[in-house]
Amino acid sequence: MASHRRLGHPPHAADLEIEKRSHLLQGLRRIVVKVGSGLIADPGSGLVEARVERLADDVASVLEKGLEVVLVSSGAIAAGTARLGLRERPHSIPEKQAAAAVGQSALMWSYERAFGRFGRGVAQVLLTQDDLSHRPRYLNARNTLLALLGYRVLPVVNENDTVAVEEIKVGDNDNLSAVVAHLVDADLLVILTDIDGLYDVDPRRHPSARRIEQVEAVTPELARLIWDGESGTGGMRTKLQAAQKVMTAGIPLIIADGQPSGVLARIVAGDPIGTVFLPRGDRLAARKRWIAFALPPQGFLQLDEGAWRALAERGKSLLPSGVVGVSGEFSAGDAVGLLDPAGREFARGLVNYEAREVEQIRGARSVEIESRLGYKAFDEIIHRDNLVLL
Repeated sequence: MASHRRLGHPPHAADLEIEKRSHLLQGLRRIVVKVGSGLIADPGSGLVEARVERLADDVASVLEKGLEVVLVSSGAIAAGTARLGLRERPHSIPEKQAAAAVGQSALMWSYERAFGRFGRGVAQVLLTQDDLSHRPRYLNARNTLLALLGYRVLPVVNENDTVAVEEIKVGDNDNLSAVVAHLVDADLLVILTDIDGLYDVDPRRHPSARRIEQVEAVTPELARLIWDGESGTGGMRTKLQAAQKVMTAGIPLIIADGQPSGVLARIVAGDPIGTVFLPRGDRLAARKRWIAFALPPQGFLQLDEGAWRALAERGKSLLPSGVVGVSGEFSAGDAVGLLDPAGREFARGLVNYEAREVEQIRGARSVEIESRLGYKAFDEIIHRDNLVLL
């Protein structure tokens, strides 16, 4: 498998990229590490203790350097599937929930034994999208995680598959790890999988596959290179979704092969391992990270070109005059996505009016809101303080 750096760069570009990565990783304080189920479990036999211990060795070596680590771990359903004697991963929601209920305790016991060798305690933290969307619960989760880190306990985060249904699911641990990185204000997200980075095609099927060492933006061209083929829920599609979430928030991401011993220590040391996704500009404030990535949009507003440019280029609030279309059912205070004239989501924000009201006032001037609705609570549909560019 060949390594692939950005096209059109001068011969010394590789050295510059290594230097940029080393600079990017200087001063790390807190990292989130996501582990795919394939690294610690086999589909048929469940958890593999030797792999869990190898992962613990790697994480412990980083903890000993003084870094704080939050572990987002898959594997509960795989462990439960084996313990229930099932021949394949369950398909229905009740069966998955049953497997998760059986497997989550096995997963935590494995981690407790593995990290106990280093005198490290572990704590189970189970989340759903509902927990992350509700602001007080989101803050409670943040406070709990930070308190655990303060006690030098390793938080092990997973989606609460035992109770989660489609309406309250994050959906996969790649995206969950991105939200957790926002939640704890991490300096780096590392996704460990069974592939050493992002490739243009599946390297397990194509020997000529080329690894992309550095990504500055998740462009449509890059998205066309997506391939899915991993066991479990996540694939490269969800990893790129996670990359978009953290890059926009100002947090770097590295996707790397988690199978070799010591890979995590090498990553934080700046070794050119895997694919690094560079953060965009300054970090978003904590509340804006919550708006942009913890709240699923309940609807969408189509904007005209003037409104799109006012928001994207001049940092303005969204006024009724710039809205040309409304879709979805949402209430005041819900998150909505904002679409540019080409129909692409470019921003997200908390709306001041419900969908029916926005439909009534769209295209109007702010002074006309009261005559159309019979009252006026706000001049803006979305104030710029409650709006995030994606």
